Amino acid sequence: MRVGSKHPDSKLGLDRSAAGRLRRFAGWVTVVVFIFPLAYLLWGSMTINGGFLAGTSVDTITAPLARSLLLASAAAVVGTVLGTSMAWLVTRTDLPGKRIWQAVVALPLVIPSYVGAAGLRAAFGQGGLIPWVPRPTGFWGSLLVLSALTYPYVYLPVAARLGGMASSLEDAARLLGDQGSKVLRRIVLPQIQPAMLAGGLIVFLYALSDFGAVSLMRYDTITRAIFASRLADKGTALTLGLMLAIVAIGVALVERRLSSRGDHVVIEGGRPRMYELGPLRRWAAGAVGAVVAMALLAPISVFVVWWVRGSLALGMGYSGLGESLSLLVAPARNSAIAGVVAGGAAMVVLLPAAYLTARRATVVGAVSNIVIAAAFALPGLVIALAVVYWILQAPEAIAGLYQGFPLLVLVYVVHFGVQSHRASVGAVAALPARYGEAARVLGAGSTRRFFTVDLPLIGPGVLAGGGLVMLSTLKELPATLLLAPIGFDTLATRVWGASEDGFLSEVGVTSLTLILLSGFLTWLLVLRPTKATALQ
Repeated sequence: MRVGSKHPDSKLGLDRSAAGRLRRFAGWVTVVVFIFPLAYLLWGSMTINGGFLAGTSVDTITAPLARSLLLASAAAVVGTVLGTSMAWLVTRTDLPGKRIWQAVVALPLVIPSYVGAAGLRAAFGQGGLIPWVPRPTGFWGSLLVLSALTYPYVYLPVAARLGGMASSLEDAARLLGDQGSKVLRRIVLPQIQPAMLAGGLIVFLYALSDFGAVSLMRYDTITRAIFASRLADKGTALTLGLMLAIVAIGVALVERRLSSRGDHVVIEGGRPRMYELGPLRRWAAGAVGAVVAMALLAPISVFVVWWVRGSLALGMGYSGLGESLSLLVAPARNSAIAGVVAGGAAMVVLLPAAYLTARRATVVGAVSNIVIAAAFALPGLVIALAVVYWILQAPEAIAGLYQGFPLLVLVYVVHFGVQSHRASVGAVAALPARYGEAARVLGAGSTRRFFTVDLPLIGPGVLAGGGLVMLSTLKELPATLLLAPIGFDTLATRVWGASEDGFLSEVGVTSLTLILLSGFLTWLLVLRPTKATALQ
């Protein structure tokens, strides 16, 4: 039994409407904006040191690139399995404490990789909170950290998809004799596959571009090579960055090919079917708890210990947590503003490109899909430097945007836009066609159809993507340090500054504040609206 049908809007004829022309125009604008980092790398690689690969040995590229690909592939597999399993248990079963898990399972995403790696290293090994567990290091340590911190990239879009699925198809399959795992394999899995692929792609690209975790775990990847050569050999650094972009383009093409196989799945509104775990409820709760303990509780425990030890060491003249929190009010406010604005901007800017990519109707959809993914594979510092380079070449009126809040938000959207884009692509690809056709027959124009038919159905997926951008913005460091307006401190910059100065107590309390802020914003702006939409 095959589930779903191709969306008729994938035909080119429908894209000749006014709405289609507007989407294509918006898609080309998106391509121009997102191609800036790639153009910067290509230009620098061709003009510095006598040309592309001039003065750069093959081993300088192949060895760190191979290690990066191995780590990114392993993290993508582990993250996809963890994220999908957690989403299924939390949204579609009678898992004990579901409301609590809904609020906490996505929180590891907000922990910066260098902070999470430092926390896990301090939690285990000799001198750690759990000394009998070996301290993670090398490839396995990097894989542990990145998998633990990135599985929410899969969890959020898959949970949004599962929460919006009606029970009708599963009920029909059961009436026809399918039971248990057969229903999951033939009915549920095809419907969540686009979200799984989208999330897995993001995990792969994140691991490919990470520097903090691999640096602390002493695993030599291509990002460490870029950092090591950024000053002494800028040409090599740019060439290595271009290699990252090329890999990202290849992965995006493969992911697009995989997601285009077969028919798009039609998802109807309604309440999803809930499954009883029976005697496995406690085991399932224990498994979810173990993942959350490793990804969230272990770093939090280290942060608490750092804060307590620092408070005791400072002695007299220190008023404790109250004084620390009073100094974090402004950074917390700035972080919240930047995260919410960047998440909202990403949803609005990238939704037209998501339509073009999901419907596979035009060249601009394919091109935008590639350049958006490539930008995410680059380290944040490269994105920021590329935008600064091009903004300073612009006329004086535009160059005046340097170190302004709008330019900072633009960099956030360019760097993390793929998270919103891929989540929206999955939501649009699963959009039922007949609702729009019925509205068209009844005389509704394209604008009215979008706001009354499309948007309520794709809302959970779009919100999940915006939430990913928001969470990533909250912890972004290099772009914020380089482009933030003067005096615009965020919690991430406070964490970095305190860690540079060796103030572990401030690192602990600031990291805890960042996690609490992220959890509140995720519940308020993503989980609560998504749940309400799914139940309508």
